[in-house]
Amino acid sequence: MYDVIVAGARCAGASSAMLLARRGFRVLMLERGRFPSDTLSTLYIHQPGVALLDRWGLREQLAATGCPPITSALHQVGEVRVQGWGVPVAGVGAAYAPRRIVLDPLLAAAAVEAGVEFREGCAVTGLHTENGRVTGVQCGPDGTVIGARLVIGADGMRSTVAALVGAPILLTRPRMTCIYYGFWSGVEAGFEAYGAPGRWVGCTPTHGGHTLIGVYFPQDEFPLVRGRALQAYRAAIAATAPDLDRRMAAGRLEGRLYGHGAQRNFFRQPGGHGWVLLGDAAHHKDSISADGITDAFRQAQLLADHVGGLGPEGLADPLVLDAALQRYSIAQHALLLPRFHVTMATARLAPHRRLGALAMIADDPVLTERFFTGLAGADRPLDDRVTLGCPSDNDVLATTGKEVPT
Repeated sequence: MYDVIVAGARCAGASSAMLLARRGFRVLMLERGRFPSDTLSTLYIHQPGVALLDRWGLREQLAATGCPPITSALHQVGEVRVQGWGVPVAGVGAAYAPRRIVLDPLLAAAAVEAGVEFREGCAVTGLHTENGRVTGVQCGPDGTVIGARLVIGADGMRSTVAALVGAPILLTRPRMTCIYYGFWSGVEAGFEAYGAPGRWVGCTPTHGGHTLIGVYFPQDEFPLVRGRALQAYRAAIAATAPDLDRRMAAGRLEGRLYGHGAQRNFFRQPGGHGWVLLGDAAHHKDSISADGITDAFRQAQLLADHVGGLGPEGLADPLVLDAALQRYSIAQHALLLPRFHVTMATARLAPHRRLGALAMIADDPVLTERFFTGLAGADRPLDDRVTLGCPSDNDVLATTGKEVPT
């Protein structure tokens, strides 16, 4: 019998497992894959996410892997260029964009160091329930049942745990974009973003002197783009970011392009009787805002704040645990909803409509700092326990799962 079983050992799962183990819980972490292994990701960790790594004692470990710190940004639409950086968060001013084959094992190792039992190559295949309450998981080829007072599903957008508990979709929006990206060597580039009608190009430096360069297309173009991905990718960069395109001429694409045309936008019910969802399992949105890893870290810390204080004894009381999970669910929605709507607006790929505002920002150092602070999601307190207010009538969490009109 464990206090907590975590399904999924990447950013959300490993972080939550580590934090709960540090609070004295007996934690088992299961991962269907084996590390090191890559996964589709924009890699970027905004300053609030890096501040949490620092709080957990892991920022210096990440820096020691050779991942370059990012301390400036370029945002360009047409001829309007905004250059600068946002304010530090909890004393941390840098962002990072680590390869997942580096970051994920680092987090898993930190969880193990905290006392987590880690089993790789072990997929959750079912849940054990008693009187409507999740009390454990079935895993492995023989369906072994392992008991726990709390099961955490941190197993991605297509979460098995979410499917097994029947977690309702509370809010959903149509898919907005598709993305193709690759890793380039020999390209002098920083953290840069370029917008044009129907296109968005972004790049960021990462491990090994490589630069991740990605292009966003409207979702309805995905069937056409996927048939000529490299041609469409290079043409979009040449048209949207010609200066970056010239720098790419001196570089080389390492390996292949990676594509993703299933960028769902939703909130699932994040918790229930004996279970909770974290990371992409609970909430997924278009990657154009590069929030995925930062959101995962914030949710892990938020859950630890609400559940960690109960201690193993409190976790044994179903009523106490359910009340804590309810408080967590409310706080999670309040934390993530504002950014969700901002991302949906950006994913419309219509940056030219904001040219006037961008031009005003570019001419004002104070507005420039505020602009990049907002892009980092650092315009809200790092302490996620602060009450941010309830959703407005326009943000009602529809339990029907129907598409909400844009």
